Amino acid sequence: MGHMIDLRAADGFVSEAYIAQPKREPRAAIVLLQEIFGVNAHIRAVADGFALAGFLVIAPATFSRLKKHVNLGYTADDVAAGRALKTQAEALPAPGVMADVQAAVTYASMANKGQVGVIGYCWGGLLSWRAATQLSGIKAAVTYYGGGMTLPPERDAKPLCPVLAHFGNRDPLIPMDTVDAFRVAQPDVQVEVYDADHGFNCDHRGSYDAAACELALEHTLGFFIDKLGV
Repeated sequence: MGHMIDLRAADGFVSEAYIAQPKREPRAAIVLLQEIFGVNAHIRAVADGFALAGFLVIAPATFSRLKKHVNLGYTADDVAAGRALKTQAEALPAPGVMADVQAAVTYASMANKGQVGVIGYCWGGLLSWRAATQLSGIKAAVTYYGGGMTLPPERDAKPLCPVLAHFGNRDPLIPMDTVDAFRVAQPDVQVEVYDADHGFNCDHRGSYDAAACELALEHTLGFFIDKLGV
């Protein structure tokens, strides 16, 4: 359904992005932010799914400044490789990969008259939270188990748009006491917790939970339809 395009950031850097278009006029645009595994088959499938729901979807390859064409699976070796790339990405001088996220938001806004939401999974969930608190042109943001966003200083950032945050109560990477602290720090953020592990949305992983995935998607689509006015 989709294909790769080039995105040019404000500093002139050209990154990759996957774009999936609906069959009819888009109801709105979504910037989809990857896990630590790149814009792989799973992320492309998620993008295609939102396109089937009527959204224009752009998934920037947020490892582009480090390595092009990252397409990892979910083996132990893939996890190690993804974590190493994430560490390098987090160490880039500011604004780092957020410049490429902003490029995707700008592209999506121009393509769809300003109605843009952002969504991210795992590391992408953290980037989606950062986008909601730092970037312009975003009307709504959704985060899935964004590691680090429930801890200071990320936890205390002020979102510039409505945010929906999904967590799993069996996620060893995001303890529930930190989620509870996030709720207190961010009373205006809609927080949903599922009886699930980290990565529950990804059907390529052993932690996939179909019931949690379906319910979270229902909440996500309802949130975007409401906040994006579609």
